[in-house]
Amino acid sequence: MAGPVLEMRSIVKTFPGVKALSDVTLTVRQGEVHAICGENGAGKSTLMKVLSGVHPHGSYEGEILFEGELCRFKDIRASEQHGIVIIHQELALVPFLSIAENIFLGNEHATRGLINWNETLRHATELLRRVGLTDHPETRVADIGVGKQQLVEIAKALSKKVKLLILDEPTAALNDEDSDKLLDLILELKKQGITSIIISHKLNEIRKVADSVTIIRDGQSIETLDVKDPATT
Repeated sequence: MAGPVLEMRSIVKTFPGVKALSDVTLTVRQGEVHAICGENGAGKSTLMKVLSGVHPHGSYEGEILFEGELCRFKDIRASEQHGIVIIHQELALVPFLSIAENIFLGNEHATRGLINWNETLRHATELLRRVGLTDHPETRVADIGVGKQQLVEIAKALSKKVKLLILDEPTAALNDEDSDKLLDLILELKKQGITSIIISHKLNEIRKVADSVTIIRDGQSIETLDVKDPATT
């Protein structure tokens, strides 16, 4: 059994008049797919926003350890520098930019302010191949479907040398075919050594891809179960 890559200890997050998270603990093992399950409003997304720096250190109580290091992320860029990348339900792509421009937005292949388009397109094509997309990297994001846009988001995460990929309800807007492709990709990334956290309330998805699942209810972590354990299913 692999050791933990992530430990979130006694996380408390309060908004004015509301305690969103109360003493939440989460442990994710290296190389696994870990599901977080719970009803709407249970605190799942809030917990991941704490992890990824959307809610920065100082705005919550508790500790985050990643790869054994105590982390105090001040923003999303700080967590991404450690290899933690979150893909939100509302995709952060710019519709009228190309796939390649979206993948490297803010992280362009540039020298002295000049973008190297040959290198950009070459690298984008390589990343698209890894996520199973054959679209030309100069295609506008507005001209591809939501399922492909999800894959572009994952390609963008791979460009940042992701170690821990967080997907918040990734199949919520997808049809069954696109959902299956995305879940298969998560399993393929696992084979490549990428750890994933998937927020989902769909038990069939959790059974298909997850190694373990943490149940969150009313802002508290209730228990963590081994999905492969017959007692769990």
